[in-house]
Amino acid sequence: MPFGIGRSPVDKRNRTVADLLVAQLIEAGVRRIYGIVGDSLNPVVDAVHRSNTGENAGKGIEWIHVRHEEAAAFAAAAEAEVTGSLAVCAGSCGPGNLHLINGLYDANRSRVPVLAIASHIPSKQIGTGFFQETHPDRLFTECSVYSEMISSADQAPRVINSAIHHAYGARGVSVLTLPGDVADLDAPAAVPDVACRPAPPRVVPDAGAVQQLVDAIDAAKKVTIFAGAGVRGAHDDVIALADKIAAPVGHSLRGKEFIQYDNPFDVGMSGLLGYGAAFDAMHDCDLLILLGTDFPYDQFLPESVRTAQVDVDPTHLGRRTRLDLAVVGDVGETVRALLPLVKKARSRKFVDSMVSKHEKAMTGVVGAYTKKVERTTPIHPEFVADTLDQVASDDAVFTVDTGMCNVWAARYITPNGRRRVIGSFIHGSMANALPHAIGVAAAQPGRQVVAMSGDGGLSMLLGELVTLKHYDLPVKVVLFDNASLGMVRLEMLVDGLPMFGTESPQVDYAAVANAIGIPAVRVEKPKDLRRALQDALNRPGPALVDVVTDPRALSIPPNITAGQVRGFAVAMSKEILGGGMGEVVSMARANLRNVPRP
Repeated sequence: MPFGIGRSPVDKRNRTVADLLVAQLIEAGVRRIYGIVGDSLNPVVDAVHRSNTGENAGKGIEWIHVRHEEAAAFAAAAEAEVTGSLAVCAGSCGPGNLHLINGLYDANRSRVPVLAIASHIPSKQIGTGFFQETHPDRLFTECSVYSEMISSADQAPRVINSAIHHAYGARGVSVLTLPGDVADLDAPAAVPDVACRPAPPRVVPDAGAVQQLVDAIDAAKKVTIFAGAGVRGAHDDVIALADKIAAPVGHSLRGKEFIQYDNPFDVGMSGLLGYGAAFDAMHDCDLLILLGTDFPYDQFLPESVRTAQVDVDPTHLGRRTRLDLAVVGDVGETVRALLPLVKKARSRKFVDSMVSKHEKAMTGVVGAYTKKVERTTPIHPEFVADTLDQVASDDAVFTVDTGMCNVWAARYITPNGRRRVIGSFIHGSMANALPHAIGVAAAQPGRQVVAMSGDGGLSMLLGELVTLKHYDLPVKVVLFDNASLGMVRLEMLVDGLPMFGTESPQVDYAAVANAIGIPAVRVEKPKDLRRALQDALNRPGPALVDVVTDPRALSIPPNITAGQVRGFAVAMSKEILGGGMGEVVSMARANLRNVPRP
């Protein structure tokens, strides 16, 4: 069907390439664009404006004015994550679209469908060193699955279609570089149908590979499953398999929300943020099965355990760890093929021992609270996360800053199959929680959205509080305010370095938020915490709870190597020699509750 016949709210008269772009995005299901207006982007912004005028009011695209383009890309990434649909961000030429790059890296590595509009300088000036000249079609190649420049009106329709198809099909970021003068050209009279969202394919494993895995499982006395984000949609099947073969189930951070709930075989998480018995279950088994995970930290994976890996992407197989058996296929399809073939385990001793060890770890370390903790100041950050977990809704979306907030969310936010936990878990960027929350709240306005922010991350993109106020987005910012970069402090200690450059001045972020017009409260006493969180969550619109937490509270991994112990000892010695004896004693007291116990 030719463009404009009963399909698009954009009037086809005097239609420009920018109008065409907006129309194709609308027909692809896009409802908003995150960005900052300006110069070369103005034709696109004007087309967005006109898509909502007159009889088309409410039928077009909404423009979400963020305060930094990095936030625009993060917001689009989070919208794509929770909806599964294409989300869009935009930046003007030069510095404007360059600001997108960090958030686009995050989106691309998280494999979510995002389209970025990178406007460009006038086409006749490209290659002359013109004002604000960059080459976005080259610059964004590494953080995208598709990056092309539109250089003519006739080229535009198919390139736009291709960008949309790549974002969905290759699961990542598409970048359209669009010079401002090209955006203002008259669009071609007839264009092909716009791209639509394709149904995901079934990736069924090879029968021979499945049988090899069946044989390996039947031959092993102790089997452990380690699950990643690829188990999404296969929860019940994986639990059924674990039950039949008597396997403990550990998980990565991204896999937590999809496998931990309703899981009697759960042994926690491994890695730098790990807890529980996952590490031991992976190292003490005869066969380790990696399901839908590209877990990056090879130091936490066993070298001497036979390992099978199931992944829909063959490029992930064996690139992190030893690989004895490889199965290319969707996790759900593979597990359903395994279930009728594997023998029922004769002994449950291994799984029972690992689950018992996990429960001991959870009560003895992660859950190590006494009545005294509710009276201790500064407030323990674990106490904040645990209380938030209790008072948040059953379908809340938690966006989590990189750093210590990742740790507290991983250990204390309880998944249930409806909650979501979103973070920069692969790219590892600071300052993601607030802009991620903006994208979720804009896309799903009726849902409770909680940004678990650190003061380091919040201060980096502090201006996005203005975006919350501007659109009255109901994001609840829970600020873990320790006036330091906690994760960096831990990294320095592990490496035997004294803490340096990690401290920040005490800032009353509640006062900042109140000055912007966002209701906020500063909490310094544990007894005031629950009420403050409940009041914020129950309030319409945005709110901020600035919780002053213990800056010396650090996450200690459940499995500490001899090198890490030496690093801690050396670092503490340097602190003492540098006159920091009081700091060392305070840190020891703050972290005794987290020291792994046998």
